[in-house]
Amino acid sequence: MRVGASGAVDASAAHALLHAGLRWQVPARFNIAQVCCTRWARGGTPAQARRTAVAWESGDGDKGRRGRLSYAQLQTQADRLSHALRARGVQRGDRVALVLPQRPETAVAHMAIYQLGAVAMPLSMLFGPEALVYRLQDSGAVLALADENTIAAVQAVRAECPALRTVLAVGAAAGQGDADWAAVLAAAPGRRFVPEDTAADDPAVLIYTSGTTGPPKGALVPHRALIGNLSGFVCSQDWFGHGPPERSDEVFWSPADWAWTGGLMDALLPTLFFGRPIVAHQGRFSPERAFELMQRYRVTHSFLFPTALKAMMKAVPAPRQRYRLRLRSVMSAGEAVGDAVFHWCEQALGLTVNEMFGQTEINYIVGNCQRWVDASGQEQPGWPARPGSMGRAYPGHRVAVIDDQGQECPRGTPGDVAVHRQDVHGDPDPVFFLGYWRNEAATAAKFTGAPDTGWCRTGDTAVMDADGYLWYQGRSDDVFKAAGYRIGPSEIENCLVKHPAVANAAVVPKPDAERGAVVKAYVVLALGCHGDAALVAELQAHVRGRLAPYEYPKEIEFIDALPMTTTGKVQRRVLRLQEEARAATGGAG
Repeated sequence: MRVGASGAVDASAAHALLHAGLRWQVPARFNIAQVCCTRWARGGTPAQARRTAVAWESGDGDKGRRGRLSYAQLQTQADRLSHALRARGVQRGDRVALVLPQRPETAVAHMAIYQLGAVAMPLSMLFGPEALVYRLQDSGAVLALADENTIAAVQAVRAECPALRTVLAVGAAAGQGDADWAAVLAAAPGRRFVPEDTAADDPAVLIYTSGTTGPPKGALVPHRALIGNLSGFVCSQDWFGHGPPERSDEVFWSPADWAWTGGLMDALLPTLFFGRPIVAHQGRFSPERAFELMQRYRVTHSFLFPTALKAMMKAVPAPRQRYRLRLRSVMSAGEAVGDAVFHWCEQALGLTVNEMFGQTEINYIVGNCQRWVDASGQEQPGWPARPGSMGRAYPGHRVAVIDDQGQECPRGTPGDVAVHRQDVHGDPDPVFFLGYWRNEAATAAKFTGAPDTGWCRTGDTAVMDADGYLWYQGRSDDVFKAAGYRIGPSEIENCLVKHPAVANAAVVPKPDAERGAVVKAYVVLALGCHGDAALVAELQAHVRGRLAPYEYPKEIEFIDALPMTTTGKVQRRVLRLQEEARAATGGAG
C-alpha cells in the first residue's frame, strides 16, 4: 500500500491523500492460503521460505515448550492436512470447526482449509456445551479439530451434531478423537496439494456473532475480505510491512484469541500476508507474561485490548525499566482506551496507541494512524489520535453517520455508523461479508439502499465531528462490550430461563471502572421460588457451565416484573439507563 507522494506532507492532509491514493486491487480469483503462505513458501526467495511464520510457546515461561514453524514448513504441513481432509470427505464449501487456541496447528489448519476451498469455522475454547451445540448444528460442520483443552467438550455434544462425521485430535488430545493429528499428517501424501481455484467472493470463514434478538448469527466472510482489512491493519500498525529495510524485523504478537475476528483478521492472517513472524502463546494472559513474551521474541507490533493494557499499566507501571522492549506500534480495539491508558502508553511504552473500530461483518474500517511511508520510503505523519475518539475512516472505506432513512447526518448529530458499498472512487469495497448464514432476513436488515450502492449499518451510534473523527455514543441495539468481549444478551437470557427458578430475565451492562462493563441480569422468579445468595450462585454456575465464562452474570438482581413494551418486548434500555444512573450517583445495584 504505497502512496505516490514524496516530500513533506502535512498531517492534516495525510488522511485525504491516503484516501485519494488507494485503489483497491481485487483479482477475480483469490485465496487466503496462497497469499498468506504459498507465495512465501514457494513463490518467494529461499530466505523467505525459511523465515519464521509462527513462533510458538506453550506453558508458563521457561517451563513451557517452544518452537518455530517456517513458511516452508507451514506449507508442507498444510498440504498434508489438505490431502487428509479431502480423504475424509471434506469438500469445497464444507464447514470445518477449529476449536483450538493459539498454536502452530491452528495456523496450519487455516491454510489447509482455505486451499481446499472449504470454510474455516473458528470456535472459542471457552464455549460451553450449549454454545458449541448451537454453532455446530447451525453450520452443519462436517469435521472438527480439537486439542487437549477442548476435545472433551466437543465429544460431549457430538451426538447432538449429526453432520459432524470426524473429530481430529490435536496435541495431547491424541487418542481421544477419530484420528490423531500427527498420525494423519504422517500418513498423508507428501506431494504438493493442488489448491482449489477459488473466487475472491467465495466463502472462507464463518464466525458467529452475538445477536440481540434470537440466537447468534453466523457471519460468512469471503476470501476478498482480507484485502479489505489490510488498509486498516497497515495504518493502525503504522505502516506494517512497508517500512525501510531496517524496519523489516517486524514481529507481531497479540493475546487476542485466533477464534475471534480480532485475533484472526487483525493479527494472524495480515501478519502472514506480509510474510512476517507471529508469536503464538498457548496459556492464560498475565501482564508480566505479556512483557516477557514481547521481550523474548522482540515483538515490534501488537494488538492489545484496553482491558489488557489496563492490567499491564497497573502491574508494571514502568515496563522499560524492567524489560528490553522493541515495541514500535500498538493497536487497541473492543472498547475505549481512555485517557489514563492512552497517556501511559505514551509515557511508559514510548508510543501513541492507535484505536480501531470494526466488526466481523465489516472489519477494520475506522481508526488512527500515527505515521505512514511515502513512495520514496520516507516516513510521514499520519492523522493525530484524539483521546476518546474512534478515529477516522481508513483508506478505501467510505464511512458516514446515517439516520433511519439512510441519509447522512449533519456533523455533530448522532446516528448509525455505516460503511458504503463503494469507496470514494466508486469502486466496490472488498471488506464486506457475504451475509448471515442461512438468515436472509438478518442480512437484509443490515443494509440500507441498493444492493451495490447502499450502506451497511454497524449497529453502533456515534457522532462525526467537523474533521471526520467519530465519537462513540453506544450500541444501536442491546449488544455490549464487557472486558473486551462482545456480549449478546439474548443467549444469556435464554440460558437463564432454562433454569426452573427463572420465569423471565433481561441482561444489560453494568458500568465498571476496571472492565468498562460487567454482565448484569435482572431475574423474575418462578412462582414459589425465593431469591437469595445461594440462588444467585446457582444461576451463575448454571450459565457459566453452559456458555462462555465471560458471559455469566457477575451480578443478579431479582425483580417482580421486567419493563415491557406494549407489544411484549423487554425494554432493556430502561434497565441499562437505570444502571448508568446508579453508577453516576454511586448507588448500589
